[in-house]
Order: sequence, then C-alpha cells, then structure tokens
Amino acid sequence: MNKKNLIKELVGELSANNLAIFAGAGLSVPAGFMDWKSLLQGLAEEINLNIDKEENDLVSLVQYYVNSKNGNRSKINDLILNEFSQKATLTENHKILARLPIDTFWTTNYDPMIETALEDAGKIVDVKHCVEQLPVSIYKRDVVVYKMHGDASLPKQTILIKDDYEKFHLTRNDFFNALRGDLLTKRFLFLGFSFSDPNIDYILCRIRASYSENQKEHFCILRKVQKTDKEEEHEFEYRVRKQEFFILDLKRVGINTLLIDEYSEITEILKDVEQAQKRKTIFISGAAEDYSPYSQQEVEQFVSSLSQEILKLKYRIVTGFGLGIGSSVISGAIKYLTERGLKIDEDYLILRPFPQDKEGRELWSAWRENMISYAGISIFLFGNKLEDKKTVLSNGMQEEFDISEKNGNILIPVASTGYMAKQLWEEGLNKECNKNINAEMQELSKENLSLDLIKSNILSILNKVK
Repeated sequence: MNKKNLIKELVGELSANNLAIFAGAGLSVPAGFMDWKSLLQGLAEEINLNIDKEENDLVSLVQYYVNSKNGNRSKINDLILNEFSQKATLTENHKILARLPIDTFWTTNYDPMIETALEDAGKIVDVKHCVEQLPVSIYKRDVVVYKMHGDASLPKQTILIKDDYEKFHLTRNDFFNALRGDLLTKRFLFLGFSFSDPNIDYILCRIRASYSENQKEHFCILRKVQKTDKEEEHEFEYRVRKQEFFILDLKRVGINTLLIDEYSEITEILKDVEQAQKRKTIFISGAAEDYSPYSQQEVEQFVSSLSQEILKLKYRIVTGFGLGIGSSVISGAIKYLTERGLKIDEDYLILRPFPQDKEGRELWSAWRENMISYAGISIFLFGNKLEDKKTVLSNGMQEEFDISEKNGNILIPVASTGYMAKQLWEEGLNKECNKNINAEMQELSKENLSLDLIKSNILSILNKVK
C-alpha cells in the first residue's frame, strides 16, 4: 500500500462515517509520556533482569516482578497513576484526529490524551474504561472512546500483567464483544503500534478469533526498522526480514500496512486526509447590494442554480446569510434536497447566520473561523455593501478570504462579478493560481462574462479538484 491509496481509502471511509481509530502507546509517547521500555526499566533492574533482552515480552517481565513481590502490584499501580495521569502536551496527531468526523476510538492506553483532544475540539465524549460503563450512553454524544485496558485514574483495574490478560475474558469480555462488532462494521486505522508494544499480540489474537473468513480490510502505519550505529549488517537484515513476515501476518488478519521512514510522515498523512476530507465541503462567500452588470433576479437565479449543481457533484455547502447571496444559496440547496426527498441537515448544508446585535457582532470573526473550518474550497462572489449610502467593498469578504487562505483552502474569487471578488483576484492570486485550474480562473476574470459561463467554469474547477 502507498500513501496516496491509503489517503484515498481513509477519506472514502470518513465520508461514509465508517472509519474508526485504534491507538497504541506510540500515539502518546510524543506527547511526553514514557514508552513501556523506559517505564519498566526500574522494575527490571529490581529483579536483576535486562530490559533490553526482555523488551519483546514486557507483559511477562511485569508478571515476574509481581510474582517476586508475592502478588503485590502496588508499585506498578503507582507507576501507572503517576505517569499516565500527568498533564501532557497534545500532539498534532491528536488534534487532527479529534477534528476529523470519527465517532469511534479504541485504545489500550491509560492516559487521557484522546478524550482531552476530542473535548478541546468541542465534542461530547463518552469514555468507557470499565465494563459497567458499556451499556450506559451519554446524551447526545459525538464520539465514544473505548479504553479496553483501563484508565490511569483506576490503576488497580488496568490490564498489564499476564494474570490480567488471562482473566480478561472473565472480567472484561464485553469489551471484546464490542470490539468485534466494530471490527465487523467499520474499517480501522491502527496507529502507534510497534514490535515492542506489550499489547499487540493480544489484540491481534482477538482479531484472528473474530475473522476466520470474509475478513474486512483495515489499515496500519508502521515505521521501517532503522539500523542502529553499532548494529551489524546481518543483524539489521534479520530485523528487516522479521518485519516483512510481521506485515504478511498482519495481512493474514485483514490489516494492510503502510511503511514509513519517519514518524513525522504520520502527521503529514493525517493532514492530507483532513485537507482532502475538507475539500468535500465548499464555503460560499458573497455579499451584494449592487448586482451590476447583472440584475438582482438574474444573480439570485444563478446562485440558486450553482448551489444545486454543487450538491449534485456530491459536495457539501457551508455559508452564512451574506447580503443578497446567502439566501439564494440556501433556497437553491433546499430546492435540490426537497425535490430528491433528502434530509435538510449538515450532511449537505451548514448554515451559520450572523447575529446582528452588538454582542453578536463582536463575535463575527470567531464565527467566520468556525464556519470556514469545515471547508477546503472557498468561492467568493461580488463583495459589496451599502455604507453611509455608498456602495463599498465588503471587508467581511476580505476577512473570509484571509481565513480561507490561512487554512489552505482552494481559493476561487470570481473576478467577473466585480467588487471585492475582483480585488482579491487582482491582488496577486492571478499570479499564483494552480496550473490545473488556471484556464478556468483566467476565464472567470473576464469582465461582463455571462452568468452561465461563470457557473460552467466554477463547476469545471470543482470537477477537477474533486
């Protein structure tokens, strides 16, 4: 599997609301938490074992430690509580995953990073880290986070030693049932797992138990084995072969693997996925007190028709109630949806009316940021308003353009409609236009272009960038 194919698959599953995340320890380490090897090194030394020799079976190592203490795991509980309850810095990966339209997360991690990122993204999170929480749902939840090995706040209940895994089917079997259901209905992206992860074997054996035939394909991102400074060539080649066999074994249980050179590539992939997902939503910015050289009726019909064609291309629309434009966007969208018996909801149309009172006006900038954050393409039409009985350029459209540019959106200022849209094009965008859509953008910069030609060129651009 290559990056391009993985991104395409992930975006497709996001659009179908069918993507789930399974996060391992590797997702949390960059946030400031210790990896398992570092965390358990002191315990290994206490019982005179070499952590480097035992790193492929850390579960057994911890069990040996507990055995040496006559079954007392209080020190391990303290390690978990102190390490995974601490405040850490959210990584970019956490933030991107939280922004994406994903409603199911599974993790073997004890830390609160996933749920914290989701809450920061404004989502209502239903966290389940013990069996008693499984049948209870938070009202109007946006996302469920299953912490199948427990939570740092209750270290005595966490799954870590061999005893815990052996009793899992008795104490926490409902988690496996829930996981099996999600594996049957969703496609998972596994992030943060490695050879040294103490949980990977246990997760894979449960996946094998769930899938004997008709396996659903899932995805995993792994880093290629890296040659160390003191490592002999034959030792490195051995580890490369071992990884190849490991990837084949993942394939056997329905997991396709993408190998990367550096962990930073995961962030790049997630950013590309987010951008591609956002490009399925189009922000329409427009304001018009003066419709010249067209009539108001012609423009309203044009905007309504354009909105219908955009929805026909399977895009989603986000808009405010821009003067003279927003209402036509809404009427066109509603016409399209009602004629086809489709629900009028945010799967097709996101509306953000601007409050007109003094307090509301002070929030307009934040409102624009929120509105444009959904989109990856921005279209700008006209851009004028009446001020002191004079028609002036719309400073609101300028702000929306700046936000869109900062967010990396594809920018389509329709200069033919004049006013602020024309100024945005002339202020340098015409020199930086994407070559793939340059012909259409040049056409859209012509004066007195018919509204039909404006629409056809916009739709041509949208077909190309889709």
